[in-house]
Parts: sequence; C-alpha cells; structure tokens
Amino acid sequence: MNQNAPTPAPSITTLSSREVYRNHWMRVREDEILRSNGERGIYGVVEKHDAAIILPIDQGRVWLVEQFRYTIQERALELPQGGWEMEVENPEELARGELKEETGLEAAEMVHLGDLWIAYGFTRQKQHVFLATGLTQTAKKPDAEEHDLMVRSVSVEEFEELMRSGVIRDGCTLAAWGLYLLWMARQGSAELQKTSL
Repeated sequence: MNQNAPTPAPSITTLSSREVYRNHWMRVREDEILRSNGERGIYGVVEKHDAAIILPIDQGRVWLVEQFRYTIQERALELPQGGWEMEVENPEELARGELKEETGLEAAEMVHLGDLWIAYGFTRQKQHVFLATGLTQTAKKPDAEEHDLMVRSVSVEEFEELMRSGVIRDGCTLAAWGLYLLWMARQGSAELQKTSL
C-alpha cells in the first residue's frame, strides 16, 4: 500500500448523530447516514475507551485467564485483557495495570506488537497488543466484575492446541498470537541478516 497516496473520500456521510445510551464503560449512538449510492440508513455505534491485551510468556509458558463472559453465557479462556473507564495516554501503563490486576504478574519487559480494532462493524475500540516477559508473581488485584477469574499457565504447545481445537475462541487472543508469530519471524529474519553480513 502506498503511504503517500491520498486518502479516498468516505463512502458514507454522517447526517446526524444522537446518543441513545451511556454508562461508565461505553457510549452507544445512532447515526443517520447517507451512502455514496444515495441510499439513506442508520448506523449503531458502540464507543469504548482503548483497551490492552497482554501475551505473558516466559520459559515456554503462556499465562491465560478464565472467566464467565456474560454476553455468551459461557466461561472463556483468553489472554489477559481489558480497559479502564477513561482515556489512556500511555498504553503500556494500561497493559501493565491489566496484567497485574488479572494475573498478579509484573513484567520486566513489555514489547508493543501492534494495535487492533475490536469488532469494528459496530464498535469503535482500539486494542493495544503487548508481549510481556521476565515475569514475577505478585498479588492479584481483580475488579469486582472479575470475581470469578481464574489464572492458568500452559505450555506454548498446549496454548496453540487450545486455539486449534476451538477451546479458545476469543478473536483478540487469536489475533494477538498472530501478531506475536509475525514479530518472532521478523526477529529471526533480523538475526539471519546479521549473521549473513
């Protein structure tokens, strides 16, 4: 993709917008829109503050959390992740906070692997992806909403099998692992380039 190419004009124009619901965690609005083909319509948008997802990996093991996810009425196994009820200036601070809150782990090193949009068909929320290494166990500080949260440590091989078999179905966890694999491949390429010079 050409970075210098002009940004194309949006194919949907917002005609009006009204807030229909708000709480501490989200804002829901309904927009009246005009599509480029002349058709009018409405668009429902959920707005949430930025979130972070953390891949805590050390000595060939990955730390996961399991909790009841109300929207799907199931317990879900996933990477530690979440957001605060406010704008975040420093995504690494958010990631470190969520890691400690959910698992009790502190990381000697955090590497930013990239950013994702979560379900942008209806939600406007960005998620910052971090790799956490050099892990030290401290006390957990879960939120009231995380009263049933359990922490599990699994080998990388087991983690991959949990994703392959469909036990882990969280899209953010799967995407974070994909970014990690791309980052690892690049690290290997950089090392290969250094040795071939």
